[in-house]
Amino acid sequence: MGIQEDIRHIEEELKKTQYNKATQKHVGILKAKLAKLRDAQSAPKSGSSGPSYAVRKTGDATVAFVGFPSVGKSTLLNTITNANSEVGAYAFTTLTIIPGLLEYKGAKIQVLDAPGIITGASFGRGRGSEVLAAIRSVDLAMIVVDVFSPEHIPVIERELYNVGIRLDQNPPDVKIVKKDRGGVNINTTIPLTKIDEDTIKAILNEHKIHNADLVIRDDITADQFIDVVSGNREYIPSLVIVNKIDLAEPEHIEKIEEVLKDRAHILVSGYKNINIEELKDQIFNTLGFMKLYLRPQGGKADMKDPLIVLKNSTVEDVCNRLHRDFVKNFRYAQIWGKSAKHPGQRVGLNHVLEDEDILTIVIKRTN
Repeated sequence: MGIQEDIRHIEEELKKTQYNKATQKHVGILKAKLAKLRDAQSAPKSGSSGPSYAVRKTGDATVAFVGFPSVGKSTLLNTITNANSEVGAYAFTTLTIIPGLLEYKGAKIQVLDAPGIITGASFGRGRGSEVLAAIRSVDLAMIVVDVFSPEHIPVIERELYNVGIRLDQNPPDVKIVKKDRGGVNINTTIPLTKIDEDTIKAILNEHKIHNADLVIRDDITADQFIDVVSGNREYIPSLVIVNKIDLAEPEHIEKIEEVLKDRAHILVSGYKNINIEELKDQIFNTLGFMKLYLRPQGGKADMKDPLIVLKNSTVEDVCNRLHRDFVKNFRYAQIWGKSAKHPGQRVGLNHVLEDEDILTIVIKRTN
C-alpha cells in the first residue's frame, strides 16, 4: 500500500470514529500517524525533474499569491510590482515561481507568483507539493480566488495545511526537552481540556519519544501537539484576495463580503485596476513593519536611513540581513529605545526589537 492509500485509509477511520473521552487516545494516535504520512508525502522527491520552485528571498519581506490556475495571479503581480509574469486565459500559464518587487512606504516587498495549484496538490498532483513547499518560507500567503469561485478558499487552505502551513495561527506554547531516561514528565500551567496525558504520551510514543520533560502553557488540541512534536510547521498570516470583481453584479459581491466578513480579505480587479492601491496598503499593514536605526560602535546613529524589518524581529534577524558572517562572529549588541531596559543595554541574538530602536552590533575581529 502506498503513502496516499495509507492516508486515505486513516482519514476514513477518523471519519468513522466518534470522538469522546474513550476514543481520545486512539484518535490522537491516528492523527499522529496521518501527520507523519503527510510529511513524507509532501517531502521533496530526490532526483525529480522539471522546474525548481526555490526562490532566494530578498527585500524586507516575502509574500506569495497562491490559488487555482487562471484566477488572475499573474495580472495582479504585474499590476503591483515590476515583474513580467506571462498572462493567459488558460491553465498553467505560469510554470515557474516568478518574483517581483513591490516598493511601498519605504519597504521592499518581494512578491511571488506561484503556478496555479489544483485539488490534490499536497499529494503531488501537478507538482503541487513542490509549489506548496515553496510557500512555506513566505511572510504572508495571499489566497487568490476569482469572484465566482469563493468555494476554492477552503480547498486551498486544506492543501496548505497538508504541507505543514498553519494559516493565521500562533505556535503553541509547548516546550519538549528530550532526555536519556526517566520517562515522560508533563508540567502544565493551565488545565488541559482538549487533550489528556495518555494521549500526549501516545503521540510521543508514535514519534519514538519515550523520555522527555514537557512544559505546556496553552490549552492545546491533539493536532496542535502533533504540530509541536513534528517540529516542521510554518505559521503564516493570510490575506484572501477576490479578483475579477468587475465581472460580477453588486448583489453577488455583497454575498461574498458576507461570507468573508470574519477574515482578512479584499476585493479587487487586476485587469481594471480596482482597489489595487488598497491591496498594496493591506499587504503592508498585514505584514507589519518597524524602523530600526543603526549606530556604529562609538559613532552616531543614522537617523535618516532606517532599516525596515518585520515586527518582532530579533537581533539575530537583523544580523542575518546585514551580513552572513554577523551571527557567526557576534559578540553582543547594544540597544537604545523601547525594547531596552536602560539606554545602551547589552543584549544577545534572541533579543526582540521594537519600533524605532537604535541598535549597535559588535562582532569579533577577524584576521
